[in-house]
Amino acid sequence: MADNHILEMRDINKEFPGVKALQNVTFQVFNGEIHAICGENGAGKSTLMKVLSGVHPAGSYTGEIVYAGEPCHFKTIRDSERRGIVIIHQELALSPYLSIAENIFLGNERAKAGIIDWRKTTAQAVDLLEQVGLHENPNLRVVDIGVGKQQLVEIAKALSKDVKLLILDEPTAALNDDDSEHLLALMRQLREQGITCIMISHKLGEIMDIADTTTIIRDGRTIETFSMRGPDVTVDRIIRGMVGRPLDNRFPEHEPKIGPEILRIEDWTVHHPIDNERVIVDGANLTVNAGEIVGLAGLMGAGRTELAMSLFGQTYGSGISGAVYKNGQRIETKTVTQAIHHGLAYASEDRKRYGLNLIQTVKENITSAGLHQLARAGVIEVDAEAGVAETYRKDLNIRTPSVEVPAGKLSGGNQQKVVLAKWIYTDPDVLILDEPTRGIDVGAKYEIYAIIDRLADSGKGILVISSELPELIGVCDRIYTLSDGRITGCLDRAAATQEALMRLMTQTTDEEAETHA
Repeated sequence: MADNHILEMRDINKEFPGVKALQNVTFQVFNGEIHAICGENGAGKSTLMKVLSGVHPAGSYTGEIVYAGEPCHFKTIRDSERRGIVIIHQELALSPYLSIAENIFLGNERAKAGIIDWRKTTAQAVDLLEQVGLHENPNLRVVDIGVGKQQLVEIAKALSKDVKLLILDEPTAALNDDDSEHLLALMRQLREQGITCIMISHKLGEIMDIADTTTIIRDGRTIETFSMRGPDVTVDRIIRGMVGRPLDNRFPEHEPKIGPEILRIEDWTVHHPIDNERVIVDGANLTVNAGEIVGLAGLMGAGRTELAMSLFGQTYGSGISGAVYKNGQRIETKTVTQAIHHGLAYASEDRKRYGLNLIQTVKENITSAGLHQLARAGVIEVDAEAGVAETYRKDLNIRTPSVEVPAGKLSGGNQQKVVLAKWIYTDPDVLILDEPTRGIDVGAKYEIYAIIDRLADSGKGILVISSELPELIGVCDRIYTLSDGRITGCLDRAAATQEALMRLMTQTTDEEAETHA
């Protein structure tokens, strides 16, 4: 192996029951670079990194790993960490009720004779937090800081292990723009310090901005590795490598068939669940028509998800007031059961925590919200349940060898399709889709957009919450904007530009008053 390569993976093959996850994957990583790995959901990216880090131990795969010039056979994640390889998974591995300092040194405690030296622990934690630019008290609990700061704690934890090769799996998937930019700046800083980074990401703009080299994996195989400094490197080229074809239009062509009003919310106000004086959603008014896709845009903390959750069974908030109308008739949605009964469905932004039971099968997840349709005298008709799940597997192109596979084994895009199938099976009139394409690749996004269009064409009203303005503009017929809990505007597709939406999303209450004066 060349002296300037820190890592080479040669002809890596990995199989799971019924699935060839990796087939002869080969790539090299230069010392001190940021190396991006791209591919559709299910392409094998995360599996490859788990092979590298010892999560999938030597003996469970074939092929060769050469690290720092030596063949390696990691049997546990501790083996790889001892060599300076640290992986930060998309689902952060922090203990929420321990302090920042305790998390940084968890499993790597600063102790003598079995007794933790808390003074040393705190002092070293302060130094590590300074390195990653996180100015928080190391005694603060992890549960009390945001996701962006938790990512920095994970990196501080990696630095405490004398990391030489840092693997980040979708590091900015759950972050807002400011936190994402801070994390990318930190990765540049680590590169300057000689630390090599491998970054798995679906955010192609970030890859174009930060990566030195990119490897594309498709269907478990290496497609190509190329320098990002080449003159022909574009987002379209990366997409073409990922999906195997040009994706000329990232959104399906769609002619809306908009009918009468199906949902109306009037003067909807929601207070914080603990701080009852704090208003989170302030007098919101919005409508959704049958066959219409309506967007809800806002910056982090604007109140988008809180509005959706409070509407769907008041699963968020306190002191909720206002009125909900369905087909012109006032309805109550104080419980989830009431909301479902009145034809509402809500697909959460956090599919792993709220949308799915990851240890249950695909079949059980799909039918979970509509089990009453499959029960006779309180007993589930097993054959009918399997038939329903198989129908949705085919209809939504859920890529799984069987509906009996645990949902946690599926890729992010396929998990999202299972969430959609679960709610479609309840036959709702209104679907609220909160970040429906977060953390999934461009090919899977296109398929979900097509599903949304089909649902609208069947006469359902769709409310889409998204942090990606191009997505809202490409999918929605109208877009509401939310700022500090207040709806500040509504634009139809023809008038919706990123600039116009951002102007409304950042509008203060005073500016709104002046606009309407």
